[in-house]
Amino acid sequence: MSGEQARGVRIAVLGLGEAGGLIAADLRDAGARVQGYDPAENAPQGVADTADEAAAAAGCDLVLSVNSSKAALDALHSGLSGTGPGTVWADLNTAAPRLKRQLAETAAEAGIGFADISLMAPVPGRGLRTPMLASGPSAARCAELLGPLGAGVEVLEGPAGLAAERKLLRSVFFKGMAAAVVEALEAGRAAGCEEWLRGNIADELQRADADTVQRLVEGSRLHAVRRTDEMQAASDMLTDLGVAPRVSSASRDLLQDLQHRDQV
Repeated sequence: MSGEQARGVRIAVLGLGEAGGLIAADLRDAGARVQGYDPAENAPQGVADTADEAAAAAGCDLVLSVNSSKAALDALHSGLSGTGPGTVWADLNTAAPRLKRQLAETAAEAGIGFADISLMAPVPGRGLRTPMLASGPSAARCAELLGPLGAGVEVLEGPAGLAAERKLLRSVFFKGMAAAVVEALEAGRAAGCEEWLRGNIADELQRADADTVQRLVEGSRLHAVRRTDEMQAASDMLTDLGVAPRVSSASRDLLQDLQHRDQV
C-alpha cells in the first residue's frame, strides 16, 4: 500500500481511553481518516466523534476495538450493522483465546474479516508504534492497513486466539513477577529493610540471562522439598509482619505440587 493509499484509509477506534485515544491520535497524524466512539470519553481533536459503535464502523476499512475484554463481544454485536463486506474487525483487548475465537466466529457469520491483535508493551509513550502480534483470518490484511501508517504488526500464522495466547503466556511470567516484587517490597517495608531488598531485586534482574530461566526451572524441581519448607517459613514471616502472603503461599503450593509430580 502506497503512502497516498494509506492516507485514504478509514479506521474506527472503539474505546478512547488511554490506549485507544493515543492510537486514534497517531492514526490521525499519520493521515488516516479516523472515527471514534466511547460512551465516556470524547474523541481527540481531528477524530470524528460518533454516536455509537455502528456509526463509528460505518464506511471503515478497519475497526479497532480497544475497550475491554468484558465489552468486546457487545461492541462487536453493536458495531456489525455499520460494517461492510470489506471491513476488518480487529480486537485489541487483552482477552482469553476462547473469547477471541468466539469473536472471530461472530465476525465470520456476519461476513466480515477478523484479526486478534495483542499489544505487547504499554501504549503510553509508544502509541501506534506499540509492538503488536496479530493472528486470525484477516491478520495479514490488518498489518497491510496499519503498517504504512507506522504500526509494527507481526503476523502469526494461525487462528484467532494465537496472538492472545502469546501475550497471556508472557503475562503469567511478567505480571506474576511484578506481584512477587510488590509483595516482597511490602514485607521489606514492614521489616524495615525495603531499600536493601529493592537493591537486591534490581541486582538479580540486571544479572539475569538466558541461563537464568533454565536454572530457575531446574532448581525448583531439584530442590522442591527444601524450597517448599522455605516458602512456608516465608509465608509465616509475612503473616507475622502483617502482610498477606498471597504470592509466597502460591509459590509454596506450586513447589509442593512439583514434589508430587516427580514422585509419580
